Amino acid sequence: MARQTKRKTKHRGNAAGMIEARGVTHARSGGGPATKGGRSTDPRLREPSWRSAFIRALFAAGIFAVVMLAVLKGSPAGVLLTTILLLGVYTPFGFYFDRWMYRRRLAQVAGQRAAAKAKPKR
Repeated sequence: MARQTKRKTKHRGNAAGMIEARGVTHARSGGGPATKGGRSTDPRLREPSWRSAFIRALFAAGIFAVVMLAVLKGSPAGVLLTTILLLGVYTPFGFYFDRWMYRRRLAQVAGQRAAAKAKPKR
């Protein structure tokens, strides 16, 4: 009985003698790890989030707590209270600073794109 559907490509060897699999007979472009998942190539152009700001604040407050306990010999209750206070200050400060930097970078990229478009082509 004949095949119902026509095979699109055959297995074929390339110049080096390697057998390439069906359908993958050329180099793929644009699907590298930098653009996988629809992410931008520049990580600085990701929109800031409260979650990332909180994680960064948690890390900074944790380092502060360890330094207070180990080096300055603070009381655990005082260190815990100070750490919670710092977390409450660092989180919004970090988020709004990230948002300011994000908007600044977006304006910078938009300016570069506008300058590239306005530039006369030869």
